[in-house]
Amino acid sequence: MTPAEARVDLSAIEHNIAVLRGHAPGAEMMVAVKADAYGHGLVPCARAALAAGASRLGTAFVREALALRAGGVTAPILSWIITPGEPLEEAVAADVELSAGDPWVLDGIAAAAGRAGRTARVHLKADTGISRGGATVADWPTLVDRALALQAAGTVEIAGLWSHFACADIPGHPSIARQLAAFDEALAVAEKAGAGGSHVLRHIANSAATVSLPAARYDMVRPGIAVYGLSPIPELGDFGLRPAMTLVAQVAMVKRVTPGTGVSYGHLYTTESETTLALVPLGYADGVMRAATNRGQVLAAGRRRTIAGRVCMDQFMIDMADDDVREGDEVILFGPGTSGEPTAQEWADSLGTITHEIVTRIGARVPRVHR
Repeated sequence: MTPAEARVDLSAIEHNIAVLRGHAPGAEMMVAVKADAYGHGLVPCARAALAAGASRLGTAFVREALALRAGGVTAPILSWIITPGEPLEEAVAADVELSAGDPWVLDGIAAAAGRAGRTARVHLKADTGISRGGATVADWPTLVDRALALQAAGTVEIAGLWSHFACADIPGHPSIARQLAAFDEALAVAEKAGAGGSHVLRHIANSAATVSLPAARYDMVRPGIAVYGLSPIPELGDFGLRPAMTLVAQVAMVKRVTPGTGVSYGHLYTTESETTLALVPLGYADGVMRAATNRGQVLAAGRRRTIAGRVCMDQFMIDMADDDVREGDEVILFGPGTSGEPTAQEWADSLGTITHEIVTRIGARVPRVHR
């Protein structure tokens, strides 16, 4: 553990769920809690989301879903990336729903269901234009037919039909309309073959589509980053969301140095006058990107400071000038911005990335403290 912590405000997650439900009042909500709930802590955030009105959870991998079950979470869970060797029998036995975009995945799920002595609930994924997982337009009828055959055999139940957007976070992008049309066509093919019905959930909307595309909401929405209070379309504002994570650390060392002092590896920062340097014990091993060298800002002693010199594996330095600072004082890297600290969005903008990367990179040795 490091002398730092990622404080997670669970009331902010509850607030964000309410905001998102307001955007899609007629749809079920599946909250994406993959990647340790986007770095915020898997089980506590899952519980907070469910308590706030979400009805389902989504994970990338089966083992994430099984960790939720081990944590006492009983709500429906969908896992959508299946590779050879996954613990599918354990997943079926734990009532984890599984995605299939290829007949071999369906066959593996059916075999696992047979061993478990249960019927597996599956969501068939169509590739409508993102060109990642899911069956192509040409392969979709084969996938549907195979699922129907396994359903007739009693090993599989078709629980959902779904897809994923490539550019929902780019308002007006022409691929959005094309993907919606492709999804509607895939739904029509499935329903004509007998794979539809009111019990089958249709879903394609991620966070961006949930807040900006009413036509994409269908039976269920699947928000992810927005649940944690980070805007899925920053150029359109924050949508009333509240960031849940505040990343803090304690100053580990303070020293007074002379003008012309080189700081950290490579001496990419040199002091211009006599000044006070403070050591912050977080580094790129903890998710503070090395690219934040001489760029990333933090809040210390009531003022924003820019990281001075190279970000190291376990630490970085800040130039405090003549301001008072002591060992043990708190430094805020990012938070909701209500106390003048930078936000995760500001960090993302300054480093040319997205907030997803900022929060999910925070390393395991930084404890998550849920409040």
